[in-house]
Amino acid sequence: MFKNSLVNFAYFINTSKKYAKTKHFFYNLLENPNYRYKRYFDIFMVMLIFSSVIILVREVKFDVDDSLLFFNNYIISIIFFIEYMLRLWIISSVSKVIIMRSEHDAMLGEKFKLLPPLKEIFLVKLKYITSFKAIIDLLAIIPFFHQLRLLRLFILFRVFKLFRYAKSIQTFTSVIALKKFEFLTLLIFASIVVFVSSVLIYVMEANNSDSSITTLFDAMYWSIVTISTVGFGDITPVTQEGRIVAMFVIVAGIAVFSFTTSLVVTAFTEKLDEIKDMKIIDDVSKLKEFYLICGYGSVAKEVAKKLSKNFKVIILDEKKEMVEEAIKDGFTALNFAPGSIDSYKKLRIKIDTQVKAILCLSHSDVENVYTALTIRSFDKDIFILSILINETSKNKLKFAGVNELIFEKELIGMIAKEFIGQPVAFETIHALRSNLNGIDIQEIVINSRVLSSFATVGDIKNKKYRIILLGIYKKEEAKFLFNPTKSTQLQNGDLLLIIGNIQFIDDFNNYLHKKAS
Repeated sequence: MFKNSLVNFAYFINTSKKYAKTKHFFYNLLENPNYRYKRYFDIFMVMLIFSSVIILVREVKFDVDDSLLFFNNYIISIIFFIEYMLRLWIISSVSKVIIMRSEHDAMLGEKFKLLPPLKEIFLVKLKYITSFKAIIDLLAIIPFFHQLRLLRLFILFRVFKLFRYAKSIQTFTSVIALKKFEFLTLLIFASIVVFVSSVLIYVMEANNSDSSITTLFDAMYWSIVTISTVGFGDITPVTQEGRIVAMFVIVAGIAVFSFTTSLVVTAFTEKLDEIKDMKIIDDVSKLKEFYLICGYGSVAKEVAKKLSKNFKVIILDEKKEMVEEAIKDGFTALNFAPGSIDSYKKLRIKIDTQVKAILCLSHSDVENVYTALTIRSFDKDIFILSILINETSKNKLKFAGVNELIFEKELIGMIAKEFIGQPVAFETIHALRSNLNGIDIQEIVINSRVLSSFATVGDIKNKKYRIILLGIYKKEEAKFLFNPTKSTQLQNGDLLLIIGNIQFIDDFNNYLHKKAS
């Protein structure tokens, strides 16, 4: 009867939306670095830690108000205790373990056994309880249970809780963890040197009345101070044999110090790229709006330059050399595969709210197809634009969920066809594609000021400024007119797409607006 009630209660808990929402909230608050309120929680906990230590330090020489002691020993301890229990709660789902075990036994036609799921739950919880961070959390709570002055020194363990809340400390420990085998080997070597030198210096110095080394503890203290290259000088060997031992310990200490420094530097060097990526990801996750460019080639480079004038641009490319080139060009870039769903999980962004559009600009239709399919697997609405290299891949990209396709060859062909027999136009187009001679393509908005002096395309006299009018985007009709005729009427909100020398474009833009003055 008890077992059935337990299983029923487990199902009730597992299907309760309120319970799931509450647990999810505390998980985000305690463990999710992207949760907006976690930062404030971490700051609050850090303030409690420093308050606790300050009160303890002041208590050494001064009388502390009873209310402060009560706050330190009870209020703070209770808060830490609640945090500890919450972490123990969210570390695993007890109800899911019981349900899975009951369904397993039912599938095999056996009676539900309570011991196996309880054992599994106990082992999971025990693993957390015996972890370094959980032990520190537990030691920080001890002053709540004891009033002895010596045990209240456990308040100092609260300082170690900073490992949870200071990201830089977490980064440092993760870097050191990369070389844990090497550091362990070095620690064993240093321990052996300390042990052997302690025994030797004790044997050599203990019977000498002038020596300050009279106990094995003195010898060990001297060995640790010497091998660490600190050398306080309060305890020194006086016999010739003792000094010979000291020379060997000093050399060993230099070796240990050198190897330790080398290991730390190596660990940081190996982790440097990952640390940089983590910093970039943190910065990207805070952006409100940006364009995501997948693949970095000649086309992507020009598009990124245009967009970066008004918007933030993030570039993903699986080729390291292309990422380095993008960073060199001044863009934010990450060495992530655009066609992998893990890349977007690592980014920790909300595509539906942060990303304005995704541009698949890899010089490979296959890569663009994979990128589009990956994005569509977790977001059906985001706008995707893709470059089309081969026309045979058009249907594949459309099927993959691309909203807009740009066929590079077709676009150049259209421009060439329109400007046959016009050498200046061909020179301009070539320079634009080659990014030479200061040639640029820009948009000019037709507003009421321009309309007061110019009614049609023929009125603007763009050829006078050696400007090529590629076309007009009619806002009201929502269509693009390529190479419009002179009689085409200009309307408020229209966009002129022009090509020319940057200086000429500036002069032409000034001309359009000065005419109205």
